[in-house]
Amino acid sequence: MTRRHVLVPFGTRPEVVKLAPVVGALSAAGHEVSVVDTGQHTDPALSSALQDALGLVPTHRFALPAEPSARTGALHADAATALRTFSPDLVLALGDTSTVPAYALAARAAGVPFAHVEAGLRSFNPRSVEEVNRRVAAAVAQLHFAPTQRAAAFLAGEGVAAERVFVVGNPVVDTLVARGVRRFPVADRSGVLVTAHRPTNVDDPVRLRRLVGVVHGLADRIGPVTFPVHPRTAKRLADEGLGLALADHPGVTLTGPADYDTLLAALASARLAVTDSGGIQEEAAYLGVPVVVLRGSTPRWEGVEAGTTTLAALADDDAAAAVLAAAEAHTRLDAQRRAAELPCPYGDGTTGRRIAEVLADPRTDALLALPEPDFTDGRLPW
Repeated sequence: MTRRHVLVPFGTRPEVVKLAPVVGALSAAGHEVSVVDTGQHTDPALSSALQDALGLVPTHRFALPAEPSARTGALHADAATALRTFSPDLVLALGDTSTVPAYALAARAAGVPFAHVEAGLRSFNPRSVEEVNRRVAAAVAQLHFAPTQRAAAFLAGEGVAAERVFVVGNPVVDTLVARGVRRFPVADRSGVLVTAHRPTNVDDPVRLRRLVGVVHGLADRIGPVTFPVHPRTAKRLADEGLGLALADHPGVTLTGPADYDTLLAALASARLAVTDSGGIQEEAAYLGVPVVVLRGSTPRWEGVEAGTTTLAALADDDAAAAVLAAAEAHTRLDAQRRAAELPCPYGDGTTGRRIAEVLADPRTDALLALPEPDFTDGRLPW
């Protein structure tokens, strides 16, 4: 068995939720783990409180400046500092936030191998910063920990060698299993959980107004709406004078960012989730709750293929109306029962252990090597 020193950076709420079981499994397997909070989130409900709840204790915390371009520069500088400070054998990052390319590129610059968890997710949206981040990670990674066979197939299509791809599931399922979350019986479910935070939906005043109209329509046609409002969304609603219009509807309950267990309870007991979040699509699949995604594409195609997820963006009024039509379809009794009976396509709760086992395998040494090519004998690489 090989024991490695693994540097694990994280910056956002989904990374905390998904990396907590991975870090736990790495430590339990005897690997040394240094955990870095990159500082992307500062709201306690989205950062330190969640870390405490899930037992993800950072070895070091960075603070980022407020101005966006300064944040990007500081994030990359901090990544280089972390590599120098901890001198890891491997950097392992998850997902598609700004933390991922910063630490991937810092690892490459330092000559340290990089591993990517949630590898192979693709939305095929050229305007998506997250899509760029995923592709940077794929270009740098020596190990690709894909959540599903479909994600592995996307990597294969991009030319990633099969021996570097490991289908391990998504670690969010590890967290749900560990916390004992259970599916609610269909008869005990009610209402709709709404979340929205992506710039595409909340930074555009026209789309934001459509979102408010959709929330009202859901409350009128489906049932009570619970809407934990992300800080970014709350600011945009206030800036546009829409906060009171949303709060005044008797069927809408607005809260601040919910703690993780409260959010899971709201999701598990809902008939439907309407969201632009990637993580909620996975959690809803585990809980057997159908989803309407407020986007034109998604990196999580398994739910779309299964028929339990519908893509319905807010690009125009017709699209907003399609959100309500999809919501009504998903909340019919037959659709509710079908979603509740389908197995989760995103894993079985053993992702962290599988990653730890791959890293402990001495055969992984060859995959982590970064040899310099030698074509001085006149050979060509094709």
